[in-house]
Amino acid sequence: MRPFLLLATRAEDQAADGEYAAMLRASGLDERDLHRVRLEAGPMPRIDLDSYAGIVLGGGPFDSSDPEDSKSTTQRRVESELRSLLDEVVDRDFPFLGACYGVGTLGVHQGGVVDGTYAEPIGAVPVTLTDAGRSDPLLAGLPDTFEAFVGHKEACRDLPPTAVLLASSPACPVQMFRVRTNLYATQFHPELDVDGIVTRIRIYQHYGYYPPETMDEIIDRVQEAVVTVPPLILARFVERYG
Repeated sequence: MRPFLLLATRAEDQAADGEYAAMLRASGLDERDLHRVRLEAGPMPRIDLDSYAGIVLGGGPFDSSDPEDSKSTTQRRVESELRSLLDEVVDRDFPFLGACYGVGTLGVHQGGVVDGTYAEPIGAVPVTLTDAGRSDPLLAGLPDTFEAFVGHKEACRDLPPTAVLLASSPACPVQMFRVRTNLYATQFHPELDVDGIVTRIRIYQHYGYYPPETMDEIIDRVQEAVVTVPPLILARFVERYG
């Protein structure tokens, strides 16, 4: 089996390593079958798509909708590299699953509008499948509504014209979409369990996701959540394309 590729953007080692471990758990892959490239650490190496079964793009603190002059040099480089890669990925309809930041990158690449209109605070939200979602290979047979962890300052306001809406939540109309046959993006985090989101809440206490003094309250709230369905989406992605 060809390995999968995880493209990561988290600069904090604890967050980056935690994301990688969470992706391994949810997907059922081991380290030899999930290669990782940390894009924030340096220029993207040449990626030969024929060497991989599929690509997973993790989340991170970059916001695609930030004004260009407010973005760091690293963010501008990463976004430019991802745009070039997505040109080939979309053209080939190559298996791709972007988690959270994937909505910003794939959504903007395909002509959608991403901004702060439908931001969601950190927590578990009910995600409901559309008719198209219920018939999609990654989602068929899953509950019509399930809990998922979110926490984002931007979201897709207007769906790309090339995309099919697969799932929504009450406060965020675009929770998951598909482009062509094999490219997916989720606003929620399919890799996260309770321990994983608690770790991120602590790491990103001062990144503007919530008032820092409310951290303990948010942790108490997420620890009551029952989030079991989203990891199945990652597992199905691996099963389908591996």
